Amino acid sequence: MKPRRLSQLDKAVDANQLESIVNNFKNKHIVVVGDIMLDVYLKGIVTRISPEAPIPVVELNERDKKIPGGAANVACNITALGGKATLVGIVGQDTAGRELIKELKDQQVNVDGIVVTAERPTTEKIRVIANTQQVVRIDREIKNPILDKTIRQLLKKSLEIINKADAVIFEDYNKGVLVPEVISKIMRLAQNQKKIIAVDPKFQNFFHFSGATLVKPNLKEALEALGILNPRDIDLNQLGPQLMKKLKCSAMVITRGEEGMTIFEGNQNSRTIQTTAREVYDVSGAGDTVIATITLALIQGSSLYQAAVLANFAAGIEVEKAGVATVSAGELLKRIFEDCSKHQFDDTSAH
Repeated sequence: MKPRRLSQLDKAVDANQLESIVNNFKNKHIVVVGDIMLDVYLKGIVTRISPEAPIPVVELNERDKKIPGGAANVACNITALGGKATLVGIVGQDTAGRELIKELKDQQVNVDGIVVTAERPTTEKIRVIANTQQVVRIDREIKNPILDKTIRQLLKKSLEIINKADAVIFEDYNKGVLVPEVISKIMRLAQNQKKIIAVDPKFQNFFHFSGATLVKPNLKEALEALGILNPRDIDLNQLGPQLMKKLKCSAMVITRGEEGMTIFEGNQNSRTIQTTAREVYDVSGAGDTVIATITLALIQGSSLYQAAVLANFAAGIEVEKAGVATVSAGELLKRIFEDCSKHQFDDTSAH
């Protein structure tokens, strides 16, 4: 079969290879461990300013939209792409927790690893949208470390689930679930079973994931981890290897927003993949899409570069959607072939 080249990429990968990888996402099983959230969107219009204070009055004109966020969004991205996901985390004994579990089941996510607890409410991020603009976000959460009882429950569930999985993703939002004991014991279990371990870290626990297969910080998180205050002072070719050495990880992907992502692997030179987004509407949840896509690809033995190219296409689709969103395998393949067709058209017009 003749290779179908992609417009923004070199000859190291073609659309046929990517299509094969995406088609094999089906039934790959990933356990996602981390902070589970419910994202709530309240939408309306603004026609006046409040007489009580110089703030807009939002008149709600749509029903509340409630979707899984945080680690739950990673799990939903996995199932949307055709894989299987089991979620390990906590929700509260409240309406938000029940709504979140129902929505996860509707999106084919296995919720057997979720602990329902009375120690804290379900984390909610409530966004008020007026005339397509976000005017305020309200967070309802408790970020203290989870109690010892809850740690034991989470670990018990994890031990039972990870045995049957192909990979583990840690999704850390510093909301108190990924305490050092949870991280170390699940890491040890996954390493002993030679599972792929992917990590989306935050500052507080950044260096607790030693020995992971892949670590995927954004540029801000990578800088914070090394105490670098001025981004102008950085050299990515030094930053990535420095972090990899500290983390003892096999690979690293640093996401850089509109600048795309830069990948590091072993002693190889870094490679930067430019973003494929056509129009950025909302960047919320893009990192979740990236780590879900990369991990699904790595499970089947794809190269890091191939996995990152797929993730870059997926993130480009996600940021074109409003709010936290998922990307399906069909959407991903369609975008790849559109990019390929564009390249073929450009080649023809050049002669």
